Amino acid sequence: MDFSTGPDASAFRAEVREFLREHLTAAVHERMHDTGTMHDWGLHLGLAERGWIGAGWSAEEGGQGHSAFMVDALYQELAAAGAPTDGFSATMCIAETLRRIGTSFHREQIIKPILEGRLLIAMGYSEPGAGSDLISVRTSARRDGDMWVIDGQKAFTTLAHEAGYVLALTRTDPDVAPRNGLTVFLIPTDSPDFSLAPVATLGGERTNMTYYSEVRVSDEMRVGEIGGGWDVLSLALSFERGGEFAAQLRRLLDDSISWVRTNSDADAADAARVGRLAADAEVARVLGLRAAWSRDLPGAGAVEGVMAKVFATNRLLAAAGDVLDMLGSAGQVTDGVEIPGAQGIEHTYRHAQVTTIYGGTTEVLLGVIAEKRMGLPRSRAARGAPAPAAAER
Repeated sequence: MDFSTGPDASAFRAEVREFLREHLTAAVHERMHDTGTMHDWGLHLGLAERGWIGAGWSAEEGGQGHSAFMVDALYQELAAAGAPTDGFSATMCIAETLRRIGTSFHREQIIKPILEGRLLIAMGYSEPGAGSDLISVRTSARRDGDMWVIDGQKAFTTLAHEAGYVLALTRTDPDVAPRNGLTVFLIPTDSPDFSLAPVATLGGERTNMTYYSEVRVSDEMRVGEIGGGWDVLSLALSFERGGEFAAQLRRLLDDSISWVRTNSDADAADAARVGRLAADAEVARVLGLRAAWSRDLPGAGAVEGVMAKVFATNRLLAAAGDVLDMLGSAGQVTDGVEIPGAQGIEHTYRHAQVTTIYGGTTEVLLGVIAEKRMGLPRSRAARGAPAPAAAER
């Protein structure tokens, strides 16, 4: 078995690292830390200028035709460096969806400014009372002539305060089976009837509650068929689940090595912890490569991405706790004291708590693997309960 990604991907990886040395400055890190906003417009526009937004798309679509492994190298290096690119990654999940099922309006008015680095789109899936069970969403959309009127509330709409649109899952028909009554819309955040409130998180990132009070949108803003929202959402989520968390394991590994190498009290047990983490990071990397390779297969590598995501986030959560314990009192340091690796480990421990929810909880995704890869029956449906979907970032 050959797990190498080839000379082109290696050369591109080096190019991305050089780009980060230029653009990922101390000022960018400071703004990210102070605001909790995991997006920087200067860095994002730099990516656009290089043609790296949509880098894997064909030249006719506005991309560079890079291989899946090269695109994976881009995402891995951004994540490993701790770059504030949540807006980039979330927007590309939606852009990939519009690329496949969008209209000419979407391609001109939405995809084009995305590729130019001028537009972000936030994910508006979860609601109070409908986190991973997205089939239970209650935000409504009713037809009014040529327009749709949106009413409701969304939770954890990360980057909505920077985005031009929210991709919102709504209920358009309450009288049919829950899965068949869903429709997806692009909601402009500059609508006077749209509002948001910031929410601070344990990991330091900012997210938002978003509110829709009779927001009116044209039918051009609909994505997919009326009542076809479940299919749209399933496609979008397939691009959210992959090997990105392997890079966070790699960062945790680098920080752990830094601490062990500079701490005279480190012993063989500490080295063993780091060794286990190194093995986890390598397995996550290879699973991520398989997910990247499978993106062009039927189904967009949905199950492969799920498998990579479940392994990486579960191991990130466990390993972060393990190496934080290794640090002892140094693991309580957050600011003001420079202990090699300690601050990164402490932050990863806080951040890791929510990663098993991103893109769907582990419990939900294990069900996806059981049903779609192992061929096991959908026991939830057999009990009469709706099959849950997944929460966004």
